[in-house]
Formats: sequence, C-alpha cells, structure tokens
Amino acid sequence: MRRFARNLTVQVLFAVTCGVILGVVAPDLAKSMKPVGDTFVKLVKMVIGPIIFLTIVLGIANIADVKKIGRVGGKAFLYFEIVTTFALGIGLTVVNLTQPGAGLDVTALAKGDASAYAVQGKGLTFIDFLTHIVPSSPVQAFAEGDILQVVFFAVLFGFAMVSVGSGATALSDVLERTLEVFFKIVAMIMKIAPLGAFGAMAYTVGTFGLKTLLPLGRLMLDVYLTMAIFIFVVLNLIAKWYGFSLWRFLRFIREEILIVLGTSSSEAALPGLMAKLERYGCARPIVGLVVPTGYSFNLDGTSIYLTMATLFLAQVYGVHLSLGEQLAILGVLMVTSKGAAGVTGSGFIVLASTLAATRTVPIEGVALLLGVDRFMSEARAITNLIGNGVATLVISRSEGQFDDEKMKDAKSAANMSKMVKLIKAGKGDELPPILARRYKGGYQVLDGHHRFHAYQDCLH
Repeated sequence: MRRFARNLTVQVLFAVTCGVILGVVAPDLAKSMKPVGDTFVKLVKMVIGPIIFLTIVLGIANIADVKKIGRVGGKAFLYFEIVTTFALGIGLTVVNLTQPGAGLDVTALAKGDASAYAVQGKGLTFIDFLTHIVPSSPVQAFAEGDILQVVFFAVLFGFAMVSVGSGATALSDVLERTLEVFFKIVAMIMKIAPLGAFGAMAYTVGTFGLKTLLPLGRLMLDVYLTMAIFIFVVLNLIAKWYGFSLWRFLRFIREEILIVLGTSSSEAALPGLMAKLERYGCARPIVGLVVPTGYSFNLDGTSIYLTMATLFLAQVYGVHLSLGEQLAILGVLMVTSKGAAGVTGSGFIVLASTLAATRTVPIEGVALLLGVDRFMSEARAITNLIGNGVATLVISRSEGQFDDEKMKDAKSAANMSKMVKLIKAGKGDELPPILARRYKGGYQVLDGHHRFHAYQDCLH
C-alpha cells in the first residue's frame, strides 16, 4: 500500500480528483488555489529553455554531419505538415457530420471577455511569425521562455560548435554535465507535480464551474471524440507501421499525460517527455531536434480544435460555408496554426486571427468559447504531447537511431512491476515458473536480460 501511494501516477490522479471536488464544493476557496498551479508550471518553464538549448546543441554536436542534420530536420517538417493536415481534415469532417453548433441560441450562451485575444489575433500575420523567430537577444529568449527563439539560437550555436571541430570537445563535456544537472532539477520539481495539478484543476473548476459545460457540452464531446479518433486510429496506425505499440508507449509516458491533464499545459511535461523518449530508445540528437520543433510546428490537438471551433461558430451564427470556403479556411489554418507558436494563449489568438483573415464568422464569437476553453485545452495539450512523442519515435526509427534494447528494458521494467504487485498480493504462485521462482522465503523475478532480481521480503 505504501509503494502504491508513492507512485507519481496515483498521486497526480488523486490530486486532480481532489481539485475537482474542491472546485465543486467550495468554488471561492478553489479559486485561491491558482497560485499553486501557476507556481508549478513556472517551475517547469524555468528549466525548459536551458534543457532545450543544451539538448539541441549536444544533439547537433554529436551528429557532427550537416547533411544528416538537414535530413532529420527535413523529415521532421514533412512529417509535421502531413500529420497536422490529417488532424485538420479529421476535425473538418467530424464537425460537418455532427453539427454541434446547429440550433444553439447564441443569446443564451455565456460570454467571456475575449477582446485581448481578438486584438492580438488581428495583428498576427505569417510575416510577423517569421520575424519573431529571431530573438533580439538570446538572453531575452531564455527570459521570456520563447521556445521557438531558443530553438533558433540553439541550432546556430550547435552548428558553430561543429565548425570549431575538436576544439569544442571540452565545451561539449561541460554542457553534457550541465544537462544532467538540469534533469536532476526536473526530477526534484516533479515531486510536487501532484500539488501543481491540484491547484490548477481546483482553480479551473472553481472559476468556470461544471455548469458552464452544459450549453457547449456537445462541442466538447465532439472535440474529445475527434482527438480520441486521431490518437487511437491515425497515430496508432503510424506507430504500428514503424513497429511500435502505441498502448505501450502511452503507458510509459502516463505520468506526463496526467501532469498535462492536471495543469492544461503540454509544456509542463516537456522535460519529462524528452527524458523518457531517450530511455525508451530514441537517440538524444533526434529527441533534441524533433521534440522542441514539434512543440512549435506539430500541434495536432490544436489543429483539430481550431477547425472544429471555427466551423462550430459558423453553425451557431447560421453562416453557411460551402465546401470551397471550408477548404479555404483549412488553408488559412495550415498557416495561422504555425503563426502563434510560443505565444501565450495561442489557441485563442490563432482562432481570432483565422476569423479575422477569412471574414466569414464574427470575430467576437471567440468570447462564446472562453468559458469552456480551459476544459478543452486539456485534450489539446494531451494530443499535442502524444503527437510529438510519436513523431520522435517515427523519425528515430526512420533514421536508424532507435535502440530496441532500451525499449525492451522499458517493457521489462513494466512487466516486473506487475509481477511484484502480484507477489505482494499473495498471488506469486500464479506467475509462470520461467518468470518468477521462490527464493529464501520470497521470490526472484526474471527480467529481459535473464538477470534475477531478489524480492526476499515480498510476502511479509
């Protein structure tokens, strides 16, 4: 029981449940929990910039082949564009079939203040995005936590190290040790992840209330359903094609998924995802290049939401869109969904900028979604997280940079955990003899490398 209680997955689930209960029972107290959730997310964001910088720089330095780096980047961007287009297309198809906005009385829906998002959305262009990539100062990029600018500077720094050659070996060793220190900091921060998840969930439910979900419940249901289809059909097929089990991978990153569920921020799980992808078998250079850029260009969940939200508002306002107009919106979204990478509140900003660009749906319609956006952002963030994880697995496999032995070790560790639980539950005799045998009043469990691990006091 003590071992079960120490499990981070169990702790986060319990914390999220407590947050929901507090939000329903004592909304005012729950609202005051906002600083708790915000502080945890800030703690994680504090280390994201340095970790991304160090991982990319060391990844490029370790590859030391400009052509190979270009090939990996090219594959990644091609994959991102194909998969996000699929995501946009699936969202377009489902929202046309289910018609979640048809028949809703716009005057009966609660409105939030979305003026700030609308103003930013009107000013957001693809040219602005391109010029935004280059930071005025590397220090500013780190200080503001702008992932895209950090990636740009890290790539330049990495190529410069490669051009220096053997003279940069000492620097590379220092950066390697520094990265280890930052991952130790992440491990320390993750110990309070349940507290952060509790604070964020309590604030969300206490502020918006579960009753706000009812008028827009149909849209939420359709969004969650569409993202589930995308994950368990599209991503599952992609993973299977490249020789991976999606279910096994999801189990391996379950703690990161739950952290995202509690905080509604995919960035909160970024350092943990990068570390686990390495443990799962992906080469560090691939992880360092694909994951950070994926967080800017491979936002599958955001793409699905943007398509469905745009057409939902068109249905609410009774605006009929022909197939050609819908495809035009799809084309705009393919650009604008990249244009808000690294911008706070990017989902709403992109939605506002899309409505402003197409001029088919009133831009003030985004205010109708403000109350439930926080609840849907969890699905967006989880889908983005899983999508970038699968993308890294695919690129690693296609480059021949995936270690299947590490993946077997990860599977073996999971199986051993299950077997130990059976032993502690008094069911050790049910295990096949080849996997476990009695040893000095306890059991020994055989892992994938045929080494025996003794659990001598399991039964006591």
